[in-house]
Amino acid sequence: MKLRKPVLGLFLSLCLALSVITPAPAIDLGDLIGVVGGGLLVKTIAGPIDDFINTITLNRGVKVEGHTKVVPIVSVGSGTRIGAAQVAGPKGVVDATKAVAQLDVSFQGRVGVKVLVPIDSENPLQRFKRVQGVGVSAIIDYRL
Repeated sequence: MKLRKPVLGLFLSLCLALSVITPAPAIDLGDLIGVVGGGLLVKTIAGPIDDFINTITLNRGVKVEGHTKVVPIVSVGSGTRIGAAQVAGPKGVVDATKAVAQLDVSFQGRVGVKVLVPIDSENPLQRFKRVQGVGVSAIIDYRL
């Protein structure tokens, strides 16, 4: 894949640049790198992946009736990971969605639950609100 090397180079350069910055006491540098780097990586590949998912669902007869876009998944409270999700819904609320927050919790200690919440910010370290009327229609894993 020709896009992979430039994206990886951009991500590694960003990580290196951020590693020399002294973090503020309340911000974990690892979380900041994950949020910024993951967001840049997802923005770079979002359009082609969104088109790919829409083509697959159209070919399988399960096309989304509305607008879609791919946004980063931001894991809250369980470490930083890079991920992406396709969200779907009416154009206005899809446009307002900047990321999907993932909350990993357990139910009765035996059942793992991943809660996916469309939000209006790419940085969960700041203020964010849930975007109502948007659904998650696909999860994208990117193998580094």
